[in-house]
Amino acid sequence: MDIRQYMLTVGSQARAASALTASASTNKKNMALQAMVQRLDGARQSLLDANAKDLHEASNKGLDAALLDRLELNSAGIDAMLVGLQQVAALADPVGAITDLNAQPSGIQVGKMRVPLGVVGIIYESRPNVTVDAASLCLKSGNACILRGGSEAAHSNQAIVACVQGGLVDAGLPETAIQVLSTTDRAAVGELITMPEYVDVIVPRGGKGLIERITKEARVAVIKHLDGNCHVYIDDDAQSDMAINIAVNAKTQRYGTCNTTETLLIAASRAAELLPLLATQYEKHGVELRLCKEGFDILERAVSPCNKKLALESDWYEEYLAPVLAIKVTQGIDEAIAHINKYSSQHTEAIVTNNHSNAMRFLREVDSSSVMINTSTRFADGFEYGLGAEIGISTDKIHARGPVGLEGLTSQKYIVLGEGQVRE
Repeated sequence: MDIRQYMLTVGSQARAASALTASASTNKKNMALQAMVQRLDGARQSLLDANAKDLHEASNKGLDAALLDRLELNSAGIDAMLVGLQQVAALADPVGAITDLNAQPSGIQVGKMRVPLGVVGIIYESRPNVTVDAASLCLKSGNACILRGGSEAAHSNQAIVACVQGGLVDAGLPETAIQVLSTTDRAAVGELITMPEYVDVIVPRGGKGLIERITKEARVAVIKHLDGNCHVYIDDDAQSDMAINIAVNAKTQRYGTCNTTETLLIAASRAAELLPLLATQYEKHGVELRLCKEGFDILERAVSPCNKKLALESDWYEEYLAPVLAIKVTQGIDEAIAHINKYSSQHTEAIVTNNHSNAMRFLREVDSSSVMINTSTRFADGFEYGLGAEIGISTDKIHARGPVGLEGLTSQKYIVLGEGQVRE
């Protein structure tokens, strides 16, 4: 296969289709989403068979248990995809929405209208459900998309996209509005991220190495986050039970996600009370603790049974994605905010406190894409935010920031309404 020519064909088809998706009515887009539900539901066995092939090949290649878990598609996973499509269909259509319309002294009215980005390229690994999430969000927001899934999920993704494209055709939309690359050649990624004439934005979802490569080599705008070094800070005025519940959940509910807490900060006035209790809970979950000297000494004196060692400077930067947690005792909120803004990846941070002033300071001064009060960082997710689904999470400050849903896949243009005015 000539990869360059293949990618030019895919790109030109997507560009042509994007003109039709951009002008498609909300009703037609929703019809397509519902048709996809029917197609996927009717193809359950073929989806499971395709996924079984992927799992068999991945197992033979020695993929670890965590990757196999992300790759598996079972009946419940198919149900979740169907629900996700229905949720996106139920969401308000952002395309064409007019906001901020204001009359000017000249008599003209100036406002903004939401418009699609155009063609979105999405590069992702393992999880086959991402194919449906990405396709549904791109379609509802009026975009065309080019999807490049991981080679380990090739059979699953092709089976899914056959249903998705069938749903597009059922609703009278071009099947090329959603394309999954048929090649697993890495050269295709290099072409995809350097075709600004056909692709308007790239969304990478994968490991840090993949995202670093795309950020370095892309000639197309990229919506991305490199890693998720998230923090929970337990303030002087935190309620004890709440603090323990949030700190434990934020670390242990799932280990391999970008919104899992990797560093726990705790005010010095609460450390002697709460650290032994927290250590007991983390020990039950098999979490290794890497503590600052003050925190380590507190647990030594408390004779708390736990797997612990002194933290290194590198631990404050680390995204472990594993049952490992860095813990630092701070001299209050000033040091906590300074620590977060120095070491964080600007993904998600939370404060546990009953002090309103400190909570508001934390919201204003912590420079991350999601900042929370009295809740777990694990809520930093498009579904939990009411976006229906997400295409990724952005820690950039321009365009989309945080979970990227329908609105993040659109832009705004100025519109001007007049009644014959001319400028003097």
